Amino acid sequence: MKKPASPADDAVDAAAQARERILAVIRAIPRGQVMGYGQVAAKAGLPGRARLTARVLGMNDDPDLPWHRVLRSDGRIAMPEGSRGWREQNQRLRAEGVVMERGRVKHMPRGSGDDLDAAVWGPG
Repeated sequence: MKKPASPADDAVDAAAQARERILAVIRAIPRGQVMGYGQVAAKAGLPGRARLTARVLGMNDDPDLPWHRVLRSDGRIAMPEGSRGWREQNQRLRAEGVVMERGRVKHMPRGSGDDLDAAVWGPG
């Protein structure tokens, strides 16, 4: 007989589900486009959880995840300017055609990102 789930088990399951939803949104960001940490969280159904998005990215071990497409809400790279990670993110974004000026995306998207909703969740 299976033991009933404890509150701790439920919390672990909820955290794993949140992580997977965040990763799904990041994987769906098209090449050459960017989103803010908060936008990713909102699209994952976790409004107000930008720091959770950052934490999930910080623990990422998937080399194919397009982590470089996630930026601060003001379009800046979140890592310290000039650091190895900052340079790599800047380089990856430029290689995809994203216009960068001193570590900041020239045109950061605003709004709901309905196209991304369709890519992640299908037509509404």
